[in-house]
Amino acid sequence: MSENHDQVKGKRNQAKGDLKKGLGKLTNDDSTIAEGERDKDKGKIQEKVGDVKESVKKSW
Repeated sequence: MSENHDQVKGKRNQAKGDLKKGLGKLTNDDSTIAEGERDKDKGKIQEKVGDVKESVKKSW
């Protein structure tokens, strides 16, 4: 299965969120941890949008 732009960008945002969360935990910075959570959630949603687009594309 090939990945579309939204899927790739979503995975990248999830990885970025994981990195920010890890950095926040290392530095004991709650705001960076929260920012990482938001990035990760945004990436999950973006990836799901890409999944739906792929599904629609296949059914046409």
